[in-house]
Amino acid sequence: MRDLQAYIRVLEEKGRLARVRTEVDLMHELAGVAKLFEGKEVVLFEKVRGYSMPVLIGLMWNRENLGALFGLSARELPFHIGEATAAWKSDPANPALQPIIVDKAPAQDVRIEPADLTSLPTPVLALSDGGPYLSNSVVIAKDPDTGVRNTSIHRCMLTAPDRLTFLMDKGRHLRDYYERAEKRNQPLEITISNGANIPCAIAAVTPGGVAPADMDELGIASVLLGEPVRLCKSLTVAPEGLADAQFIIEGELLPHVREPEGPFGEVSGYYAARDDRWVVRVKALTRRNNPVIHSLLPGAEVYNYVGLTAEAAVFRSLSAQMGGVHNVHLAHSGGGFYSAVVQMDPKAPGFAKQAILAAFAAFPPLQIVTVVNSDVDIWNAADVQWAMATRFSPDSDMLVIKNSYGHELNPQVKEGLVSKIGFDCTCPVPRPASYDRVSFQKVDRAAYLIE
Repeated sequence: MRDLQAYIRVLEEKGRLARVRTEVDLMHELAGVAKLFEGKEVVLFEKVRGYSMPVLIGLMWNRENLGALFGLSARELPFHIGEATAAWKSDPANPALQPIIVDKAPAQDVRIEPADLTSLPTPVLALSDGGPYLSNSVVIAKDPDTGVRNTSIHRCMLTAPDRLTFLMDKGRHLRDYYERAEKRNQPLEITISNGANIPCAIAAVTPGGVAPADMDELGIASVLLGEPVRLCKSLTVAPEGLADAQFIIEGELLPHVREPEGPFGEVSGYYAARDDRWVVRVKALTRRNNPVIHSLLPGAEVYNYVGLTAEAAVFRSLSAQMGGVHNVHLAHSGGGFYSAVVQMDPKAPGFAKQAILAAFAAFPPLQIVTVVNSDVDIWNAADVQWAMATRFSPDSDMLVIKNSYGHELNPQVKEGLVSKIGFDCTCPVPRPASYDRVSFQKVDRAAYLIE
């Protein structure tokens, strides 16, 4: 589970890797070819014009592919991640979960001097993007007051060989770190590790309500890895880098400096507008001897990043508050962040509506929550729509919450606020016989001769 090179071998063995052997250009063409495979095989671009390094994309866009790497089914993954998070939270000081510093890190095999970001193949993805982007690298910083390590993922636009513009969402721990450092007229030192292993990437996107600011969420990655996360001391900054990454950027977020960033084709399906945003000055750049550069296509990959952690968080929160909860799914059609379907059999009238409120509290970016019974397939949009058509009454089964917190990447959100809606599509409690679904005998197709 440590690195991309191992993932590539396993995915190829299992028939889940597509190798593109034709040369592609970083300007839009690579992303255009990758889009053909979205949700299917992981794609390795072997020949990138002007570079000797291959580019991998699509590692997170198919849960079956991810399950193959973990030895689990796609539907087991959120529970596995939820259990790992719970194990970490129950004993965060456990020495076996603490990251370790290694003396010889693959990500530091080669030092590029002077630091030149253009020496690495970084694609321009969507047609109106403002420039080349590192779209899924793991950022590590340390709390200016406590030294607690924080891990997160942010989009970074290359603007010069030694300079990036950077997005920090409101409410994120990294932005809090930066704002405290900026008040002291100090830069915030960071590392940016590209090609992080999946457990480290999952730890980096764990919701803040699950991983508080005073805890190092890399402990979650240690549980998922089955061994401590491997870090390496940086050459020029205090935060460490991920030892098994493909390359590491060392830099600092400059205080009181803003420069243009964007547009960028975001997970919402819309372009994030160009604006003056935070700036990283690069101080050092190291890489593996033979790196595989890792990129991300906004869309299904981000939906799974968010869904795998948010589904676990919502499920555990609801289960702790009420019985009868079976599963939670953040549908890709809801932009990953914005729509959830809860599968439960309410124990009493009103429980489904309470579940709606609890889901919004457990994962605040949500804007739509639909609750259905256990006889509804929450991974099948048609089945969920059937439940809405036959079990939902607008006058009594709809909750509207006005002027609530919204995720700023959604254009519906104005000044941080948005209206939210919940749909109770469950049967009355107790359940009348008139709500029993038509069913048929289950048979094994292999037992029959069918031509």
